Amino acid sequence: MIKDVIEHVGGIGLYGIVSLLLFFAVFVGVLVWAFRLDRARLDSAARLPLETDSVNSRKEDPHE
Repeated sequence: MIKDVIEHVGGIGLYGIVSLLLFFAVFVGVLVWAFRLDRARLDSAARLPLETDSVNSRKEDPHE
């Protein structure tokens, strides 16, 4: 049944090509963005969970 419906839709093969090209473009864009990040900023963000003087480690918690 689904095969019959898909056969009658015109230009459905184009959707596969367009979706593959869109995925590839987004993937390459994310790779370029990731490799252009500032190394010092990444290192400081990586150390954040290990810092002892952070907002999360304080005794006072206003949410309780």
